[in-house]
Amino acid sequence: MKQILPPAFRVIVAAVFFLSAVAPLFAQTEAPRKITWSQFPFAIVKFNDDAPKSWNLYKSERKGFLLLRLWKRYLLLNVSDEEVYDLDPKTLTVNGNTVDWSFSDLPAKTLETPDWKERNIGGLQRVRFRLGKDGHFLELQLPFDVNGRPSY
Repeated sequence: MKQILPPAFRVIVAAVFFLSAVAPLFAQTEAPRKITWSQFPFAIVKFNDDAPKSWNLYKSERKGFLLLRLWKRYLLLNVSDEEVYDLDPKTLTVNGNTVDWSFSDLPAKTLETPDWKERNIGGLQRVRFRLGKDGHFLELQLPFDVNGRPSY
């Protein structure tokens, strides 16, 4: 014996299927969360074994990532993966001693960084690498916190 569904029930089932397929199209997408980067105290930056005239180093709550302003250029350093990204300055918002930037603006390609070397020297960590195959050397000296862990 075959049961026949009432027409009203078929309309309701069809409407539910239609709405479940169309609803994601109208859902509001959440804006990418910007991370606030604060200045990294007591860090030392060297460009070709000399102090650059204009620089600033920032850290965020994400461990292993640093943001370096070198003149008008911004570099994102992923220390744990030995990667450096050249960021578009238009994607950053500078607010005094802090910078707002979102990882959704991360470039697809990294910069070539041969000769990457890390070394712990007492109370600080030294990270040194070359920008490009025959480029300039960049060195960061990052202090450790009281617990002996890098403070970034």
